[in-house]
Amino acid sequence: MLEEKALMEALNSTPVADGRRRDLWRDDRELDDWAREHGGCGGDAERRWLRTARDALQAAETGASAQPRLRRILAGVRKVPRPGPSGVDWELETPPDRRLAVELVLAWADVNERLPGRLRPCENPECRLFLLDRSRANAARWCSMKTCGNRLKARRHQARVRGGSGGG
Repeated sequence: MLEEKALMEALNSTPVADGRRRDLWRDDRELDDWAREHGGCGGDAERRWLRTARDALQAAETGASAQPRLRRILAGVRKVPRPGPSGVDWELETPPDRRLAVELVLAWADVNERLPGRLRPCENPECRLFLLDRSRANAARWCSMKTCGNRLKARRHQARVRGGSGGG
C-alpha cells in the first residue's frame, strides 16, 4: 500500500515554476519511473489511471467535483480478508494497471480519516502544491514558509507600507 509520502508526491506533481504550471508526470518515462519505485510496472494504462487519480485527488482537495472520476477508479475494487501468519491480512483485488491509482485514492482516504482537515492546498493562490499539516495547532497555511509564506508576508507588508497603514 502506498504511503503518505507517495500521496504527497502525486498531489505535488504539478508545481508552478516561474509563473507557469508544470506537470512532472507529463513525461511518460518519469511517471513510469515513479510507478516502478512504488511497485508498479509502468505502461500506458497504468499512466492513464495514475494521472486520472492524481487529477481527481487534486480536484477533491480544492473543492472541485471529483466523485465521478473516483468512482471510475474504484469500480469493482475489493479488499478481501486472507488468513496470514499474524492474523488476517487484507488483499486488494483490482486490475493490475489500476492498482497504483487505487492505492493513491486509498492513501488519500486514509490520510483524511486519520488526520481530518490536515491535508489541504497551499494558501498562496499562485501555488499548486498541497501540504499535510502535522502542527499541533493545525494552523499551517503554506506548503513552505521559506517560499510561499515569506513571499506572501512580504507582499502584505509592502501593501501596508504603500497603503500608509501604520499597524502590523
